Amino acid sequence: MMLTDTELHRYADVLFWGLETARKKKFNTNDIILIQYERPALKLAEILFKKILERGFNPIQRMVGTSGMEKTFYSLSNNKQLRFIPPGEKELFSHLHGRFFLRAPESLSHLKDVNPAKIGKALVVRKQLRDILDAREEKGLYGWTLCMLPTRELVQHARTTPARYTSQIIRACYLDRDNPVNEWESMYTQMQEIKRWLNSLKIEYLYIESDKIDLRVRFGEKRKWAGISGHNIPSFEIFFSPDWRGTEGTYYANLPSFRSGNYVEEIYLTFKKGSVVNMEAKTGAHFAYTQLTIDKGASKVGEFSLTDKRFSRIDRFMADTLFDENFGGAHGNCHIALGASYTTTYDGNPANLTKKIKEQLGFNDSALHWDLVNTEKKCVTAHLSDGRKVTLYDDGVFTY
Repeated sequence: MMLTDTELHRYADVLFWGLETARKKKFNTNDIILIQYERPALKLAEILFKKILERGFNPIQRMVGTSGMEKTFYSLSNNKQLRFIPPGEKELFSHLHGRFFLRAPESLSHLKDVNPAKIGKALVVRKQLRDILDAREEKGLYGWTLCMLPTRELVQHARTTPARYTSQIIRACYLDRDNPVNEWESMYTQMQEIKRWLNSLKIEYLYIESDKIDLRVRFGEKRKWAGISGHNIPSFEIFFSPDWRGTEGTYYANLPSFRSGNYVEEIYLTFKKGSVVNMEAKTGAHFAYTQLTIDKGASKVGEFSLTDKRFSRIDRFMADTLFDENFGGAHGNCHIALGASYTTTYDGNPANLTKKIKEQLGFNDSALHWDLVNTEKKCVTAHLSDGRKVTLYDDGVFTY
């Protein structure tokens, strides 16, 4: 289940490629780079710490609280403790230039007995920190990337063996290649061509059809497709943030989802006038409903995404959204995210986006961002402003 030293160093190189690709402006000497990591990711954090220093940057390292700490916090915290933001946190985020986040969860279900409303309240309070980073990113002053490392908990919930799980990470991130960064550069170039084609189309709305999906998504004004930006390792998706007001129909997520310690399986959503009006789930329905009520934007769509199976080497459920939302397999995948939109899909300077303009354009705002993945065979048709219809995506492949 462990990655070798060679694979970890390759992973670190790919993560630096991701970080530098994700930020619009080049990094400068003495920039501040934060490494946030879960305990099993310590070895990779140490490798990144050294590489940050060697590049002339200032590293800050923070280990994320353990699953036991997190459960204790939500079990015992009162209202004031839930809303507490440590002194200096806003100042740090206001000066941060880059951030690595190394996921390696030791538990996926430790919060299943915690009141979801308490978790939601803490998310809403901490959204102000995310807003600071979003504003810095829009100005090109900040970039981020993240990855995932194998743990026993992930292996167990993915219902596989440690060797197979680790092998999937190695293949997905191209760590089995002598120079994985070259592989990512090549994919990046190919994806730029596909995005240029997509962005040349004057799309009014998309129609997504599969055995269990019948969904219409309004593209929105001043939008562009984004993806393969370095933000996630791995990432093979191309996505946009729609005008949430034009979402109509039904959506089905056949891949399970772990969120805030809860397992949700087979989610059915019905949208009317942009909002979820009915939600059903085979497992975890009550928790899923609480997520939709976190705030005003939680029941609306903030992202629509497609993954081309020709690029993704992920072909099994991994019990981790980072990998599952990039599923390749036999038919690729699409996913929607309930909640927050991405201003990186604004076709203009995101730094000029005020709250009022975002509202006018239908960019959704929420403390939630929950990716729900469908891997069925599907067809996605673009309805253009000149009345034409163009098939964008069919059976897991962009038609470009």
